[in-house]
Amino acid sequence: MEHKDLLLNVHSNLEPPKPDGSTYLMKGNYQYYHYGCDGFQDVGWGCGYRTLQSICSWIIMNNNLTKEVPNIPTIQQTLVEIKDKPERFFGSREWIGTLEAIYVIDTLFDVSCKVIHISKKDSIAKHSDTLKEYFETYGGLIMMGGDMDAASKGIAGIHLSADQDVYLLVVDPHFVGKIKTKEELCTKTYVKWQKVDEFVDSSFYNLCLPIIKANTNGV
Repeated sequence: MEHKDLLLNVHSNLEPPKPDGSTYLMKGNYQYYHYGCDGFQDVGWGCGYRTLQSICSWIIMNNNLTKEVPNIPTIQQTLVEIKDKPERFFGSREWIGTLEAIYVIDTLFDVSCKVIHISKKDSIAKHSDTLKEYFETYGGLIMMGGDMDAASKGIAGIHLSADQDVYLLVVDPHFVGKIKTKEELCTKTYVKWQKVDEFVDSSFYNLCLPIIKANTNGV
């Protein structure tokens, strides 16, 4: 089910960060959820929910499901019902991360997720083969979050350049306001290629990779 006011596939017009090397992108369609996009005010705390909603839209749209993308109260209620969170969590402004997203995706859609944990001493680049294979095989939108870098974000692709540089295609849900075009998001760097060594090296990261194949060849 589509939310008619949201942009589709906001990464699709972005050129690779370098002309050489190989680019692996997600497949299929998703909607870009961001702060306040449905009238619910979550600025400052809702980025994990918004990234999760974008992933849910990908699951729904590429599997012809009649389900709705859960709103923030529904996500909170789900986590309370499965006893991951206490009752007081419902209606709060508490953040969620990748682990909570995994629980919600499993509970609402019966879809499992692979988890990649990247420790502070580890490098994101070490996992480039796993990410490449994921985009080739499943092509989903990945959720990424950490501790020192607590800002949740979607990852829609990876670029492996000929000189061994690794870039991730970031879809950042922190945009506030009405978006007119995909280009606006790229200009304001809410959608961008980011070199892996530009991520916070004092942070660990968890990545959530939904394991379900898109039934389309992509955009």
